[in-house]
Amino acid sequence: MADLQAGYLSCPIRQVMSRFGDKWSMLVLYSLSQSETGVLRFNELRRLMTDCSQKMLSQTLKRLEQSNLVHREVYAEVPPRVEYSLTATGLSLMPALTGLIDWALLHFDDVVTKQIKR
Repeated sequence: MADLQAGYLSCPIRQVMSRFGDKWSMLVLYSLSQSETGVLRFNELRRLMTDCSQKMLSQTLKRLEQSNLVHREVYAEVPPRVEYSLTATGLSLMPALTGLIDWALLHFDDVVTKQIKR
């Protein structure tokens, strides 16, 4: 049993997916990737993600920064300016994330709509 638990906890897929597998992280990553400049400020992200609270967005950005998926740039200005962008690691994730989005759009009715009708 201990071997099973150790294997489960050390599973690379589980460990990596736990860093960005929640809905807010994926939306932040996608929003940054779709930005014309590749850079967004906190309030720009908030406007794009209206159903995400300020606290949750802040926590999500911190977690993505700690996971080396998002870069946070602070400018020494008054008022302070903070910009977020994808790191090279975050950019390398985007083809897989885009593929998942494409799959979700293609299979939305099969996965979501039919479940609602039951």
